[in-house]
Amino acid sequence: MTLSPADPDIITFGCRLNAYESEVMRARAREAGLRDAVIVNTCAVTKEAERQARQAIRRARRERPATPIIVTGCAAQIDPAAFAAMPEVDRVIGNREKLRPDAFAAATAGDAAGDALGHPRVLVDDIMAVRETAGHLIQGFEGRARAFVQVQQGCDHRCTFCIIPYGRGPSRSVPVGEVVRQVRLLARGGTAEVVLSGVDITDYGQDLPGRPPLGQLVRRILALVPELPRLRISSLDPVELDDGLLRLIAEEERLMPHLHLSLQAGDDLILKRMKRRHLRADALALCRRVRRLRPEVVFGADLIAGFPTEDEAGFANTLSLVEACGLTYLHVFPYSPRPGTPAARMPQVPKAVRKARAARLRAAGDAALTRFLASRVGRDERVLVERPGFGHSPQFAPVEWPERDLARPGEIVTLRVAAAEGGRLRARAAA
Repeated sequence: MTLSPADPDIITFGCRLNAYESEVMRARAREAGLRDAVIVNTCAVTKEAERQARQAIRRARRERPATPIIVTGCAAQIDPAAFAAMPEVDRVIGNREKLRPDAFAAATAGDAAGDALGHPRVLVDDIMAVRETAGHLIQGFEGRARAFVQVQQGCDHRCTFCIIPYGRGPSRSVPVGEVVRQVRLLARGGTAEVVLSGVDITDYGQDLPGRPPLGQLVRRILALVPELPRLRISSLDPVELDDGLLRLIAEEERLMPHLHLSLQAGDDLILKRMKRRHLRADALALCRRVRRLRPEVVFGADLIAGFPTEDEAGFANTLSLVEACGLTYLHVFPYSPRPGTPAARMPQVPKAVRKARAARLRAAGDAALTRFLASRVGRDERVLVERPGFGHSPQFAPVEWPERDLARPGEIVTLRVAAAEGGRLRARAAA
């Protein structure tokens, strides 16, 4: 028997959408016949994300000196010349191009530099001109019980700190029927949990005929794919949750009680300078309303520490939001100035202060998570098995158990929580 060459190695940075697109790229590279290559899917949210990508590129070249290295993702889309200037990089492709098989043709032909066959070394189009939706079907995430499904792409808002719209382009949605078709395909292939993802997912449907809101999409998925055990929704803007989605949160057990909110700050002046569309009171009101509808819900949140002009009082308002909203899972970022954004031209908070404030926010998040996990001790949890001895509860608590052969990945089992330690639950098979 002749074994096929392995698929390209894909190094992914950043968001869930990037994780989804890496799987699409794996399929597209396979279609193009590309096997021996390293594809680096970059993120541009922070300088640190870009630094890590550059570090990964250099390490890949040291470890595989003869292997083509292709760089793509948001950082490559925004500043392709900077990555093309790296001697380790053979080819740079944009966020639109990375999802097409022909983008990998030059490397497939053994001409990653793009000379002999006329393939450009840098293939990055104007992302702001893109209007088509992104319905890219995949068979599933290899070796995973959970899969991300892209339902929306791009962003029409212009938060003063954010460079991502320039890496992702305008907001555009995948039609409801295409999403349902993909979720059904994944569920029938053994995926037990699907996570709906996008850049600005609560803007879903505004560009589609009839402007179906996110709640309508979720309702259609749950109704038309009854074989899917679990559905999650990724980062939500607190002012865009439609009434239909809120009703589903209250009524649908298959919609998991874990919502991640794009809050960014808890101080009104800072929120205005960020050009966010909500105020502190809006965040508090939403958390209260959702918790009334579904008391067991847990919230995660994105928070930025040390935004330009933030003083101690402003930071204290963000810090107090952790308790006021009952946040459990925090994604904390020290503010990172992005060239070309309005916030980069505002008076900056010293870097050491930003880092210290981020550490205080993370400590508050760690304490909140510890309290939540402790509250689950002695309870039974329905856990999705993702690998032997590990999975997540409906509220996204990580769970470990010693009986590694208890169930196969993709199955959902009932476990009794015995302890909470190390940021996760320790459990055993329920009696």
